[in-house]
Amino acid sequence: MAGEIPDLHAQERTGTGKGAARAARRANLVPGIVFGGEKEPLPINLPYNDLIKRLRAGRFKSRLFNLKVDGHEDVRVICRDVQRDVVKDLPTHVDFMRLRRTSKINLYIPVEFINEDKCPGLRKGGVMTVVRPEVELMVTAGDIPEKVVADLEGLEIGDTLTISSVPLPEGAKKTIDRDFVICNITAPSALAAASDEDEVTETEVIEQNAETVEGEND
Repeated sequence: MAGEIPDLHAQERTGTGKGAARAARRANLVPGIVFGGEKEPLPINLPYNDLIKRLRAGRFKSRLFNLKVDGHEDVRVICRDVQRDVVKDLPTHVDFMRLRRTSKINLYIPVEFINEDKCPGLRKGGVMTVVRPEVELMVTAGDIPEKVVADLEGLEIGDTLTISSVPLPEGAKKTIDRDFVICNITAPSALAAASDEDEVTETEVIEQNAETVEGEND
């Protein structure tokens, strides 16, 4: 399980329609709806400040939440839409979908890098550049993996680690067909700069030799 699924607290909204929604916004709340799961839709209100904080953290529409509403059983939900004010770009309404334990969903799973001490490229002074600290996977709601493990053992400077080289958790599938990069091992900046200088010097020598030959021919 991917750590502990974060709680999302909300209040049941007693009224419906534009009037109730406007009243909620005046009270610093954001109206929303919870649907699916063979149950009736449940109108809710979310604390504005908490919602803004979660939206700014990113990946809000790809994260699983444990929704807690007084008087109702906790339920796992995922956001399906965030409506925003066209002028202020602030949230005005949020749609959530209930999930069964067997539901298939796309979530971002963190990547853990191991065996850095067994990576020749890093021991030689190379630098690991993480391209994807998280990867989007299709997983089962009742069996969400905690992480994806990327093994750095044996990687040299210039090597790249792609998703095809990383074992995925059981039951998980990648959502992108192509073989994308997870990280790469690059030369330290000083070494790279020295290499560039060597190339420039070699080019200058070749050019000078060519000019010398042309002068002799004249």
